Amino acid sequence: MSAEAVISSEAEVHKGESARMSSFIGAIAIADLVKTTLGPKGMDKILQSVSDRNNSTITITNDGATILKAVPVENPAAKVLVEIAKTQDDTVGDGTTSVTVLCGELLREAEYLIAQHIHPMTIVSGWRQAVKIARQALESAALDNSSDPSAFEDDLLNIARTTLSSKLLNVEKDHFARLAVDAVLRLKGSGNLDYIQVIKKPGGSLSDSFLADGFVLNKSFGIGQPRRVVNAKILIANTPMDTDKIKIYGSRVRVDSMMKIAEIEEAEKQKMRNKCQRIIGHGINCFVNRQLIYNFPEQIFTDAGVVSIEHADFDGIERLAAVTGGEIASTFEHPELVSLGECALIDEIMVGEDKLIRFSGCKSGSACSVILRGASNHLLDEAERSLHDALCVLTETVKETRVVAGGGCMEMLMAQAIDEYLTNAVAMSASEDLAIETKSSGSAGKALLAVASFARALRKLPTYLADNGGYDSTELVAQLKVAHNKGFKTMGLDLFNGCIADMTGLGVKESYQSKLQVLVSAAEASEMILRVDDIIKAAPRRRDHE
Repeated sequence: MSAEAVISSEAEVHKGESARMSSFIGAIAIADLVKTTLGPKGMDKILQSVSDRNNSTITITNDGATILKAVPVENPAAKVLVEIAKTQDDTVGDGTTSVTVLCGELLREAEYLIAQHIHPMTIVSGWRQAVKIARQALESAALDNSSDPSAFEDDLLNIARTTLSSKLLNVEKDHFARLAVDAVLRLKGSGNLDYIQVIKKPGGSLSDSFLADGFVLNKSFGIGQPRRVVNAKILIANTPMDTDKIKIYGSRVRVDSMMKIAEIEEAEKQKMRNKCQRIIGHGINCFVNRQLIYNFPEQIFTDAGVVSIEHADFDGIERLAAVTGGEIASTFEHPELVSLGECALIDEIMVGEDKLIRFSGCKSGSACSVILRGASNHLLDEAERSLHDALCVLTETVKETRVVAGGGCMEMLMAQAIDEYLTNAVAMSASEDLAIETKSSGSAGKALLAVASFARALRKLPTYLADNGGYDSTELVAQLKVAHNKGFKTMGLDLFNGCIADMTGLGVKESYQSKLQVLVSAAEASEMILRVDDIIKAAPRRRDHE
């Protein structure tokens, strides 16, 4: 009995070749969508919200994860590629486009192999062997300079420059690479990016962006309060500080004179005075509140010599609590149970025409803020995404300190290692030491075709890098292949001069963890899609009516 006989008539079932081709088409289409954004010469995409009738909400970016998050997809395989791009962005921060393109190219190669009547499991077997070989080649090429702080800092700078080369910040990559490295080194290996605050201020140029010591809050002090506080004791709260109304729901209060109204108002004020006194009783000289602080309590704080900052966004006070060592309080009856934040100095700084509050000498000692300047909000949004990718990949590099050469070098190196394995496998096809063994020599040969297809997919990445730069990709990739065959293992594509060059000499470095994640994630996702033989679109369950 077929599946259609037992499945609801409203459900759809795609079987066999139809299901597989549907998966291939969807995944390859997603890969083709983002492949033009690959590399330092990649193009940008304009993302516009369909629901925005005024066409005012647009995003200009070449970040693969950002593009795929904004694209609505219905194809199940395409959704898998979107998910691996998100995972790559969350895990490493860089390589989102690379992992999507590599997965698409593997499925394109699988399409050709299946057309030659090679079973999907045979292809999967060959791919697994190819991943093993490529991973070994990647590990052998990785360098670790963590024992030399100066050399490791140079590696971090080179990785940041390489990451930013494919972003909007390419024109100021040296400046922003230094900002990113200084910010990450302040974390002292903790990897907590919450300690790095990014504030966007329109105006000026990208080169005017700077790294501020301490935590910067995009707020201002209360009226008549000092603009500088030394040895600050900070109470961070999320509590209403408006006029504390007497709330009697469902009732009316009738009075027979204006004096009674004045007494009620005085009772409300006294309730707020008591609350403010309990806050001041914590022994603080700075009060930061998530909610508004009205004029009356602000005046009480000013008279007591306490600086008050109102309406700090929730994300801001969460970060502030983390970097100053405080806790967010909402009740104030037990001061001994509240942890106060501490910092050496609170002062006011000017950025353009705006005033910001800076908390310097925070208890954590690793807090810093990056102030981004730019001509427009669209520019600043893309600059923030670019800087976030650089910060993420640098944080991962501090944990996994190995680095590899960039510019398509590692893809060619892994492809060459797979080619060498194929050459040896063909020569030893009659030997028992053949890496892919099956009972049928024909199946073993077909698996070797899958191994070869993995090498071709890897070489597609430098091909697209050259294509996006407007160069003759066939010529450059051929030159690169010859150079690697001659033993020049660090040769890659110099996309600013249109030739091949030594990536170590140019300082084009990438994180080993990022490259490894691209390789493994793309292989696993493509294998998962390849193993699909049925797509079942289940009908929605109907509610039973009595």
